[in-house]
Amino acid sequence: MEDADLQMLANKLELLLQRVEQLKAQNRLLLHSEQAWREERAHLIEKNEIARVKVEAMISRLKALEQDS
Repeated sequence: MEDADLQMLANKLELLLQRVEQLKAQNRLLLHSEQAWREERAHLIEKNEIARVKVEAMISRLKALEQDS
Protein backbone atom coordinates (compact mmCIF):
# COMPACT_ATOMS: atom_id res chain seq x y z
CA MET A 1 0.00 0.00 0.00
CA GLU A 2 1.15 3.46 -0.77
CA ASP A 3 1.41 6.23 1.77
CA ALA A 4 -1.57 8.02 0.19
CA ASP A 5 -3.70 4.88 0.51
CA LEU A 6 -2.65 4.44 4.12
CA GLN A 7 -3.40 8.08 4.88
CA MET A 8 -6.83 7.82 3.24
CA LEU A 9 -7.54 4.65 5.22
CA ALA A 10 -6.39 6.35 8.44
CA ASN A 11 -8.66 9.33 7.71
CA LYS A 12 -11.62 7.06 7.06
CA LEU A 13 -10.90 5.16 10.25
CA GLU A 14 -10.74 8.42 12.21
CA LEU A 15 -14.09 9.51 10.75
CA LEU A 16 -15.57 6.14 11.61
CA LEU A 17 -14.31 6.38 15.20
CA GLN A 18 -15.77 9.88 15.51
CA ARG A 19 -19.11 8.60 14.23
CA VAL A 20 -19.03 5.75 16.73
CA GLU A 21 -18.50 8.24 19.55
CA GLN A 22 -21.35 10.41 18.27
CA LEU A 23 -23.65 7.39 18.16
CA LYS A 24 -22.63 6.36 21.67
CA ALA A 25 -23.42 9.84 22.96
CA GLN A 26 -26.74 9.87 21.11
CA ASN A 27 -27.57 6.43 22.50
CA ARG A 28 -26.85 7.60 26.06
CA LEU A 29 -29.20 10.56 25.56
CA LEU A 30 -31.91 8.33 24.13
CA LEU A 31 -31.59 5.86 27.00
CA HIS A 32 -31.82 8.70 29.51
CA SER A 33 -34.88 10.08 27.73
CA GLU A 34 -36.48 6.64 27.64
CA GLN A 35 -35.90 6.20 31.37
CA ALA A 36 -37.48 9.60 32.05
CA TRP A 37 -40.63 8.87 30.05
CA ARG A 38 -40.92 5.41 31.60
CA GLU A 39 -40.82 6.99 35.05
CA GLU A 40 -43.37 9.60 33.99
CA ARG A 41 -45.60 6.88 32.55
CA ALA A 42 -45.42 4.87 35.76
CA HIS A 43 -46.30 7.99 37.75
CA LEU A 44 -49.27 8.73 35.47
CA ILE A 45 -50.49 5.13 35.72
CA GLU A 46 -50.31 5.40 39.51
CA LYS A 47 -52.23 8.70 39.49
CA ASN A 48 -54.82 7.19 37.15
CA GLU A 49 -55.30 4.22 39.47
CA ILE A 50 -55.76 6.53 42.47
CA ALA A 51 -58.33 8.58 40.53
CA ARG A 52 -60.15 5.40 39.46
CA VAL A 53 -60.39 4.19 43.06
CA LYS A 54 -61.70 7.59 44.20
CA VAL A 55 -64.31 7.68 41.43
CA GLU A 56 -65.45 4.15 42.24
CA ALA A 57 -65.75 5.12 45.92
CA MET A 58 -67.82 8.19 44.99
CA ILE A 59 -70.09 6.07 42.80
CA SER A 60 -70.56 3.60 45.64
CA ARG A 61 -71.42 6.40 48.06
CA LEU A 62 -73.88 7.90 45.58
CA LYS A 63 -75.55 4.51 45.08
CA ALA A 64 -75.78 4.08 48.84
CA LEU A 65 -77.35 7.53 49.20
CA GLU A 66 -79.79 6.73 46.42
CA GLN A 67 -80.85 3.51 48.13
CA ASP A 68 -81.30 5.30 51.45
CA SER A 69 -83.65 7.84 49.90
